[in-house]
Amino acid sequence: MEKKKCPQCKNLILKTSPTCLYCGRPNKFITKEYVNKKWNKDNKKNVFDYIFINKYIVFILLLMFIIFIIKFS
Repeated sequence: MEKKKCPQCKNLILKTSPTCLYCGRPNKFITKEYVNKKWNKDNKKNVFDYIFINKYIVFILLLMFIIFIIKFS
């Protein structure tokens, strides 16, 4: 793990840590993308549910189509 000095308190901190453990200074600039990546977990869940529901509907339609072909053949 690479470390760097905090510009405020001069203690060593990891480059990947979001804040300094000693003084609390942010290590990274807080941007909208950073906040969304860390805190918005619902986006991934909604996308998964949407994909799952669509696959379920496609499976049902395919099953009905196969039954229709078998019944009228």
